[in-house]
Amino acid sequence: MSVDVLIVGLGPAGASAAAAAARAGARVLAVDRRAEPGCPVQCAEFVPAALAGETSAVARSAVQEIAAMETCLGTGAPVRTPDFRGVMIDRARFDAALVEDALAAGAEVMTGVALHGIDPDGTVVVADRTMRPRVVIGADGPRSTVGRLAGLPNRALAEARQITVPLLAPHDATDIFLSADIEGGYGWLFPRGEEANLGLGVVPHARDRLKPLLEDLHARLVRQGRVGETATRLTGGKIPVGGMVGPVGRIGPVEVLLAGDAAGLTHPITGAGIAAAVLSGRLAGEAAADMAAGRSDAADDYAEDLHDLYGPSLGLAVRQRQALMATYDNGGQPTEADLRRAWIAFPEYRQDKTQTPATEAKEPA
Repeated sequence: MSVDVLIVGLGPAGASAAAAAARAGARVLAVDRRAEPGCPVQCAEFVPAALAGETSAVARSAVQEIAAMETCLGTGAPVRTPDFRGVMIDRARFDAALVEDALAAGAEVMTGVALHGIDPDGTVVVADRTMRPRVVIGADGPRSTVGRLAGLPNRALAEARQITVPLLAPHDATDIFLSADIEGGYGWLFPRGEEANLGLGVVPHARDRLKPLLEDLHARLVRQGRVGETATRLTGGKIPVGGMVGPVGRIGPVEVLLAGDAAGLTHPITGAGIAAAVLSGRLAGEAAADMAAGRSDAADDYAEDLHDLYGPSLGLAVRQRQALMATYDNGGQPTEADLRRAWIAFPEYRQDKTQTPATEAKEPA
């Protein structure tokens, strides 16, 4: 069959890429190894408010508005930061809405289908179909098959575990729990109506502590009368924390673009990645359509766009993360001052000695 653009993965990045490439006139096939994209949910389900201007899928999957972030550090009162407004979504509905948009744009979609490889001559076999796409977009997550085949894997990953718990009183903020015991990560309580996502992330070598740490945080919130004891919808996954990968490469004669988690666009401090996935997916789809039409500089323009959009903020996050992890690597534990410097809600986070005021990084909306 004739395909201009093959997209691997139908999460926010892949579905956004499929819609954009199809709207631009490319012949698009998007595949996902899961029978139902977005399931099981492996996400805290928060998106920044600005994402609603990029896709109507936010409104179509909204569960609750978020007014602020509250950061809990030590025994003091939570620090409320009103600049982090957003929306809690139903991630399965969100992904389904994006796939609907891709289909409406004219993309072909196949689920329950995995990509295993690309032949040296550029031939791809998907299910029982053989094709030679002009461009492949890797939007297949943190452990991207496309990224691995292109020699562009995510090399730094965190481990996360999350449960859903009853929320005993309405809450309008995402709660963050910082502790030296949570190595390379943090805990979170994200409200979604009458329930909340309660989770925790750590570096891989501390994965054995994930379950007891999350149980301790759950018990603490039960004692405070904030959540119920029942835990449902257990999930987990890996989060890229090493910064941008690629995002342009080749597999034999086939040009490759990476988007979303596959491109390492997840924020190395917060783990947030949905907004970057949607935007990078759209840009990748547009670039892929241009590449298929013979525009030779489209791939370089895509890479430049991503570096302009995310390079400064990801670079700052990587540096602050490395500074925090150096404390553990040297046999110590971070102080509260160290934890403040490594969290985006505190002004210390942006006091990066390697940047001048003119180039100071800001978080993308």
